[in-house]
Amino acid sequence: MLETTIAGSLPKPAWLAETNKLWPAWRASGDELVQAKRDATLLWLKEQEDAGIDIVSDGEQSRQHFVHGFLEQVEGIDFEHKVKMGIRDNRYDAMVPQVVGPLRLKARVHQTEALVMRSHSKGKIKMTMPGPMTIVDTVADRHYGDKMKLAMAFAELLNQEARALQKDGVDVIQFDEPAFNVYMSDVTRWGIDALHRAAQGLKCTTCVHICYGYGIQANIDWKKTLGESWRQYEQIFPALAKSRIDQVSLECIHSKVPIELLKLLKGKDVLVGVIDVASDRVETPAEVSAVIQRALKFVPASHFFPCTNCGMAPMTREIAVAKLKALGAGAALARKRIRR
Repeated sequence: MLETTIAGSLPKPAWLAETNKLWPAWRASGDELVQAKRDATLLWLKEQEDAGIDIVSDGEQSRQHFVHGFLEQVEGIDFEHKVKMGIRDNRYDAMVPQVVGPLRLKARVHQTEALVMRSHSKGKIKMTMPGPMTIVDTVADRHYGDKMKLAMAFAELLNQEARALQKDGVDVIQFDEPAFNVYMSDVTRWGIDALHRAAQGLKCTTCVHICYGYGIQANIDWKKTLGESWRQYEQIFPALAKSRIDQVSLECIHSKVPIELLKLLKGKDVLVGVIDVASDRVETPAEVSAVIQRALKFVPASHFFPCTNCGMAPMTREIAVAKLKALGAGAALARKRIRR
């Protein structure tokens, strides 16, 4: 009951990459970098388990960015000639690679991280990958000429890797779709279909993470334009509730999403964000437990997974560790209150 997990990313140690950056440069290269990524994965695996996190992640330590980490193993992507493009409906500009030919996987993408976790973890492990719609929104298409066709092409590759990860012993495969609360009409038109293609044939638990983004300034500024009540999810939750995806992950603490919207996800496991990733202030266990108690009015305890609002990649390592501990302790406190 109330198994804890995280949305995905964790800060990279200073010896692995630049700190406090969403697109950090690596400190090493070649075999030294390979070893450093493995060491960082083990470090965060231990930190999560020490903090009482039940379903652990690799913290995306082997990826410079949650989307590009997958794209680096895809043929048909030109990283040499990146272009500036507005992403998330022009919320901010990013230098993105271009799709210049048919898409194919060069090799396995996340096998190393999965096997490290499976070999060393005491419990369930989760691997995150970018969802098809979000990938499409983070590349410049110079080949397919149609967002839906491009999304389905990426979904096929995601499915290949997901099936392999399942064989590696991964318990939960999560697709990250922050684009789902930007292009709501496309979500119901083709986004969920692409998600189903990415998850086709999987018998492990499947999850989709939707959110209002990392705690970076561009996202903070954008949220200020959304008004006092963020009701975007009202348009897509009914469709997600009918989808074949097992779990939905979203933010809750310090969010202006009306908490009663959670009831629109009836029948799904819900990863409820109870840790704020847009603030360095560390939550107390009592605060975490209080958010859980409020959300339990709309999500049954058997379907409730306390989580972080989003990834913590841009944070300092010390703050992230403290927030992991608050998540674990807050969930433990909530469990005690439920059992009374």
